[in-house]
Amino acid sequence: MSKEQKKGTIGVQTEDIFPVIKKFLYSDNEIFLRELVSNAVDATLKLQTLSSMGKVEGDLGDLTIDIHLEPKKKQLIISDKGIGMTSDEVERYINNIAFSGANEFLNKYKEVDAAKLIGHFGLGFYSAFMVSDKVEIETKSYQDAPAVHWECEGSTTFTLEEGNKKERGTDIILHISDDTAEFLEENRILNLLKKYCKFLPIPIRFGKEKKWEKPEGEEKEKEIEVDRIINNTNPLWKRSPSELKDEDYQKFYRELYPYSFEQPLFNIHINIEYPFQLTGILYFPKAKERIEVQKDKIQLYCNQVFITDNLEGVVPEFLMLLHGVIDSPDIPLNVSRSYLQSDANVKKISAHITKKVADKLEEMFKNDRTDFEKKWDDIKTFMQYGVLTDEKFFERAEKFMLLKNSEGKYFTFEEYEKKIETLQKDKNGTLVHLYATNMEEQYVPCQEAKAKGYDVLLLDGILDVHYINFLEQKKEKISFARIDADVMDKLIQREEALPSKFSEDEQKKLKELFEKQVSADKFTVVLENMQESDLPVYITKPEFLRRWNDMQKMSGQPSFYGMEMEKCNLSVNANHPMVAALLSDPDEAHVQQVCTQLIDLALLSQQMLKGEALSKFIERSVGMIK
Repeated sequence: MSKEQKKGTIGVQTEDIFPVIKKFLYSDNEIFLRELVSNAVDATLKLQTLSSMGKVEGDLGDLTIDIHLEPKKKQLIISDKGIGMTSDEVERYINNIAFSGANEFLNKYKEVDAAKLIGHFGLGFYSAFMVSDKVEIETKSYQDAPAVHWECEGSTTFTLEEGNKKERGTDIILHISDDTAEFLEENRILNLLKKYCKFLPIPIRFGKEKKWEKPEGEEKEKEIEVDRIINNTNPLWKRSPSELKDEDYQKFYRELYPYSFEQPLFNIHINIEYPFQLTGILYFPKAKERIEVQKDKIQLYCNQVFITDNLEGVVPEFLMLLHGVIDSPDIPLNVSRSYLQSDANVKKISAHITKKVADKLEEMFKNDRTDFEKKWDDIKTFMQYGVLTDEKFFERAEKFMLLKNSEGKYFTFEEYEKKIETLQKDKNGTLVHLYATNMEEQYVPCQEAKAKGYDVLLLDGILDVHYINFLEQKKEKISFARIDADVMDKLIQREEALPSKFSEDEQKKLKELFEKQVSADKFTVVLENMQESDLPVYITKPEFLRRWNDMQKMSGQPSFYGMEMEKCNLSVNANHPMVAALLSDPDEAHVQQVCTQLIDLALLSQQMLKGEALSKFIERSVGMIK
């Protein structure tokens, strides 16, 4: 190339290309740093590839990529010691937008693994103009060719001339514009490098940092200044699981989430080569008391380049409860690498991730069920969210989904059905699963159920109501009933109801006695014909109304058409001797006192007696003892 300066016009279709790049091509102007550093990594990887093929002679030397800030000059410089460019290559790769150098390189050297190269997109370099008034390139090819200097001030005109660069590689010099001066601040650049480049395969150096080290031969540590290397070039997901220990995964988790204080329960190491390439590590956090679908907890990389932490469409929604990393060159990206395209390949990858998660959980269940049961309370919410939102996951997970009973024992659904099928099948052949949500608050009905030989499940999770609704729809001849949803004989009806001892007029009078003692807005009085040994009065809430109310609270929606979702049943055992005696008692004051006392006892058993009502109950009870 002659030393004369050459002027030309960049080969684009429209004069408006730079405003498009600057405002619309990329979702965020900070992406420019990722693109330029990725290009530098590409150039270095190409050099290493050519060297391994014997096409570059000699030692390659230090290949560290350097990032320099020159605030006074308003410059940010990205320097690599990679393959460099000749004048002709600058003409082809820089002056013709969307001509991908990586693609041409691959066509020329077809034996090279495409997954080892990052730049497939062609437009990455031009993201520099999002933040720059002017961009310069100083480059020298590994071949025997003069250095090249290229310069452009954000229009379609450029200058190209012989440069002065002595060493192989490329320097990209950004003249930062006044309205993006934030990119001249060291902390801003440092944070961006840590965000986008912390796992790139070539070392990246940016400035200095202070460390405490003990010099050789000395006893005390000294604070010394060393080069700041941004990235871990061999992240854990690139390594074989067979060479890793639990502490390696824990350490990497802290590397991913340095401000997280809670350790994950366990992890899944994904390593797929066919039918697509996919590696990664997913961590299971505890998810017992809350659902946190955090769309920024799984990070997506493409050949170790950070792409996004918004993975909608890449992984099913329930997997967003997990944390970790996914890396794949086969996930399609748009020109800016910022948004994922919705296509069949993404759906296949999503389905395969779901399969790998299910496989891991099944393996844990089969290999060490005791340990799996210990983890169950912490992963139950995740599991239920998965089966509720993903049909394929339910098909795989059904055989190792667990139910926990009030004694702390765990069962698969099939195991539990066999346990209760003898005693808890009603007259219609429906297998009734009794459950409690709080063992202390529902202690009395639980004990009553156990006295009859029934087993009681503990369903105290935030998704349990949705989960049992789901199971009732999926499976035939089963139902779930909370232990205090009705009187025991009506929860599992195995025979006809007991006959009443009273006439219709007597039943009406008895009902009116109790209705006078309670608010009609809060209670519906129901006469039940139970065993004499059963309690005289129960407070129950119909299963349908209870579930509806729980789901409304969870969704934050108002009650449906003003339905009184908090209303309870006051079930009176008409066959109990104390209740029957009320009809023949001539002392109205005593009748009222007994009715009130029986109601308060029922409320107390449900922990519903509080404040002034509780105080009056205690005072009345002391008086009755006297």
